[in-house]
Amino acid sequence: MRKQLFVALAAAALTAPAAPAYAAPPKPGVNWGACPADAAAPPQLQCASIQVPLDYRHPGGKKISIEVSRLRSTDPAARRGVLLFNPGGPGGPGLTFPLDLVRSGVPTSVLARYDLIGFDPRGVGHSSPVNCGLTPEQLVIAPKYAHTEADVVAASAFAKGIAQQCAASESAPVLPYLTTANTARDMDQIRAALGEAKISYLGYSYGTYLGGAYATLFPNRTDRMVLDSVLGPGGYDVTAARRFAEGMQDRFPDFAKWAAVRDSVYGLGATPAAVTATFGKLADKLDKTPVAGIDGSYFRLETHNLTYQTQAFPRLAQAWQSLLANQVPPGAVPPAPTPAEQSETGTMISILCGDNAWPRQISTYQENVAHDRAKYPMLGGLTANVWPCARWPKQPIEPPVQFSDQGPANLLLVQNTRDPATPLSGALETRAQFGGRARMVTVDQGGHGAALPYTNSCGFGAVAEFLVNGTRPDTDKFCGAETNTRRLSQQQQEAADRILDRMTRH
Repeated sequence: MRKQLFVALAAAALTAPAAPAYAAPPKPGVNWGACPADAAAPPQLQCASIQVPLDYRHPGGKKISIEVSRLRSTDPAARRGVLLFNPGGPGGPGLTFPLDLVRSGVPTSVLARYDLIGFDPRGVGHSSPVNCGLTPEQLVIAPKYAHTEADVVAASAFAKGIAQQCAASESAPVLPYLTTANTARDMDQIRAALGEAKISYLGYSYGTYLGGAYATLFPNRTDRMVLDSVLGPGGYDVTAARRFAEGMQDRFPDFAKWAAVRDSVYGLGATPAAVTATFGKLADKLDKTPVAGIDGSYFRLETHNLTYQTQAFPRLAQAWQSLLANQVPPGAVPPAPTPAEQSETGTMISILCGDNAWPRQISTYQENVAHDRAKYPMLGGLTANVWPCARWPKQPIEPPVQFSDQGPANLLLVQNTRDPATPLSGALETRAQFGGRARMVTVDQGGHGAALPYTNSCGFGAVAEFLVNGTRPDTDKFCGAETNTRRLSQQQQEAADRILDRMTRH
């Protein structure tokens, strides 16, 4: 199973001075119809395409297609407007995401208040997909775990290969315009095409940065904005990459406690300390002798990914069991790359490299690796290593955004205390940047996704209350841990699994 680690922009004044920040919105009107056949969507989910500029600095130039979906409000008399979604990424498809949220248990009061709007972001799925023609090895864009300075040099060479492959691909002319800022501008084109004065929004993980970008570029076109599992204000820059290691150290003790209680089932250690020692033993073993291509770096990545939600702990424990026995875990060997994987990965890389300029000196990464390997030993030698953006041939076409406290006070941030992907430290920085515009609900739990319907009722209740009634906490709020895990129906569990899959494409 292949999962990828990774995964407020410029205001109008920060865009190239001689060009407008965005094109004139299209005239209202969307021709709704059936969704693409491969979306396997029920008839109630309608789809449509809209045309947007590839380069918003030149709105009369080349156009690309953005595919949009809609689930209509269940009560037109109670309808407030539209609620857009982004499940994360960058590079995550979102066309059918509203269906999964509905199936996972979104309250009927939310369904009555909004038309639910999904979309595949530019470059992905049915929205003018790109393709870098990456090999199966290159699709895992995260670098290897570096034990030495020579390992950093090797990672730089691998990163250069990915960057050169994208630069030589047929999609190369499009890639510089796959940015968060342009995706936010696409969202405003969707808003205008729907004939709406404002949009509400619910974004997860990378979707929090996208939502912050929209709230920065178009503050007066926002209604109720929810950002769940919050990136730092720089988006997915080199700091966010290094923070994955911090998140791993925050979250892993939850798994260690869980596995220790079940030592008679999985045999990973009878105490949290023993489970942690097993992690180190397995990582060292696989560094020296991979099992069917699964080396220590892949093991570390998969362990990190499968801590995103507690429901995945049994899969993680079973994978460790297999590797301890020198066996390949079920589903661990990916099939040949699909066009969808190519478009998602190509878009992911382009956004990471197009949003921010990354350090280019190998010595910088060698210093970062040495520091993070000591501070966050489980993952720091990997996430501080050289990513493709260090060797990306083009600089970003515009500066990154600075989130601001100027604008409507309509942002609700929701954040777990022990998030393995977007740690609390980054969320606190974003909260500070937005100042009085935002309130934050912090939830005492581990995992990625604080306010999903099937996790913490306090956190999700705050989101539902805001979306339905517009009520935010008067001050930042803390939600305590909940020990009673809600039992999901089969449909809810399947929807939750799909949500987890989308949220672990980072």
